[in-house]
Amino acid sequence: MSINNNKVNGLLGLAARSGNIIYGTDAVIEAIYKKKVKLVIIAEDSSEKTKEKLIAVCLKNNIKNIFYGTIFENSKVIGKTNKAILAIKDGNFAEAILERIYGGDTIG
Repeated sequence: MSINNNKVNGLLGLAARSGNIIYGTDAVIEAIYKKKVKLVIIAEDSSEKTKEKLIAVCLKNNIKNIFYGTIFENSKVIGKTNKAILAIKDGNFAEAILERIYGGDTIG
């Protein structure tokens, strides 16, 4: 795991502890419709059906989405099991995560 991945995982863990993460497909979609989501993180090994569904909802609602980590890795970082979809509620956490992953590509 690279240093940037460690930093991203640290931010995900901190976001989870501070109550700024929503997890699970249905809960994330509901939060998107309620305008509570700044960034959606889709595990790279999520099912194609799940990926397509979340990407479509994100595009329709103008929410940034990224592929990051595996279901196991992302779940472990937030202290849960079998969570393929994570959503970040806080804009500052979302910005920081995107900066670590893309080197400055942030939310508009």
